[in-house]
Amino acid sequence: MKSKITSLSKNEDFKAILGGKKISNKYLTIFFKKLSDKDYKKLNISFVTKKKIGNAVKRNKIRRRLRNIMNDATKRMRLNLKYCYLLIAKITVLNEPYENIKQTLLNDFEKIK
Repeated sequence: MKSKITSLSKNEDFKAILGGKKISNKYLTIFFKKLSDKDYKKLNISFVTKKKIGNAVKRNKIRRRLRNIMNDATKRMRLNLKYCYLLIAKITVLNEPYENIKQTLLNDFEKIK
C-alpha cells in the first residue's frame, strides 16, 4: 500500500512526539506517538540530522537515504498510520552500507506494530 508521506511542521507536534515512545538502534532513534489532529490516510514522518554530524551535504545525504528507505517501506509493508514518527539520525548512519541501515530500520518498524 502506497501512502503519501508528509512531514511534521508544527513545533508543538515535535515536542509532543518527543514525549512519546522511542526505539533506538546504532543508526538512529525513532520516536512515535498518536496525535489527535492527524490525517490517518497519510504517513506523518520527519527526519532530523543534527549539525554535529557534519556539513549540509552530509546531513542531506542522510535525509535522502532515510526518505528513500521509508518510501520503499511504505510499498513493502503496512506501517501503522495512526502514529506520527520522528527519526533522529546518529553519526554512524553516514558511513554504513545502505542495506544494513534499511534492514535495521525495517526491523524496528516491525516492532512498532
